Amino acid sequence: MTKTNPGRFFEDYRIGQVIRHAVPRTVAEGERALYHALYPARHALYSSDEFASNCGLEGSPMDDLLAFHIVFGKTVPDVSLNAVANLGYAQGRWLAPVWPGDTLRSESQVIGLKQNSNGKSGVVWVRTQGLNQMDEPVLDYVRWVMVRKRDADAPAPETVVPDLAPVVAPADLVIPEGLDFSGYDFDLAGEPHRWGDYQVGEKIDHVDGVTIEEAEHMLATRLWQNTAKVHFDATNRDDGRRLIYGGHVISMARALSFNGLANAQMIVALNAGAHANPCFAGDTVRAWSEVLDKAETDAPGVGAIRLRLVATKGDSAAFALKDGEGRYLPDVLLDLDYWALMPV
Repeated sequence: MTKTNPGRFFEDYRIGQVIRHAVPRTVAEGERALYHALYPARHALYSSDEFASNCGLEGSPMDDLLAFHIVFGKTVPDVSLNAVANLGYAQGRWLAPVWPGDTLRSESQVIGLKQNSNGKSGVVWVRTQGLNQMDEPVLDYVRWVMVRKRDADAPAPETVVPDLAPVVAPADLVIPEGLDFSGYDFDLAGEPHRWGDYQVGEKIDHVDGVTIEEAEHMLATRLWQNTAKVHFDATNRDDGRRLIYGGHVISMARALSFNGLANAQMIVALNAGAHANPCFAGDTVRAWSEVLDKAETDAPGVGAIRLRLVATKGDSAAFALKDGEGRYLPDVLLDLDYWALMPV
C-alpha cells in the first residue's frame, strides 16, 4: 500500500461529501508585505493601519484576496489536484475581516457532479468555507472544477447541477463591524472619485499592464500552498507549459484596477467568475471594469458597487469580451463579477 496521496479523481466524489482540508495556516504581517510585492496592490484600507482606524476598523485587515487565496489553496489537494481546469465561481461572500495572527482553515461540501460526454472527466461543484481559529466563518463561495477520471470505465454518477443565484443580493452583503467612510480621506486614498460619481454601464480602462513572470507566479502559488499539478509540473500538460494559477490573474487584475477604482476599497462578494482562457508566463495582463449595479448600505458613508473586472492580454481600451456567438474572445483571461465597498 502506498502512503502518498494521488489526489481525488472524479469518481471519488459523492454528493453531500464533506472534506476538512489540511493544513491550518496562521497569517502574519510578512504575508501582507509579500502579497504587495507580488502585485501592485495599493488600496489604502489594506496598506495603512492609520487609514483603516480612521475608517472605523481596529487596524488594517489582510487583503480580501489574500484571504481568498489562503482558503482556496487549502482545498487544492482534495478538490483540484487532478483538475483539467478551474471553471468558475459563484455565491461568494467575505463574512469577517482576517487579521494578522488569525489561523485559517477550510472545509468543502460536494454539491454537484456531472460527467463529461467524453467519459474521461467530469465537473465537480463544491461549496467551500474558510474559518478562523474561533471556528468563525470568514469567507464562503462555490466553485466548480473539471477533474480527470482515474478509470474511464467507472460508472457515471447521477447528474446533479446546483441551482446557483447569479448575484449576491445587496441585502446579503456583510459590512465589517464599525466600518465608517463618513470621514474618508480621498487624498490619502489616491483618487477623488466616490460612489456617486460612477454610473451603471460605465466602463473604465485601467490603462496599465504587467507582464507575468514565471518566478513570481511560482512564488505566489507556493505561498498559497496550491499544489495543483498544472501550475508546477511542466510535463502535466501536452504543451509542456505551466498554467498560471487563476488567482494570480485575479489579484493582478484587481491591483491594476486601482487606476480608476482606488476607492473600491473592500471586496465583499463574488457573484460570478470565469477563467476564460489560459494564462502563461510572458503574457502581459491588462484590465478594464464595467459598473453593473450600485446599492446603498446601512453603514455610515458606505455604498456598494457591483463591478465586472475583465483581465485581458489584448487591448484593454477596446472593452471586448465575447464574440457574436457568446464565446469569450481568445485574448480574455478573466471575467469576474463582484461587489465592493466605496465611500458615497
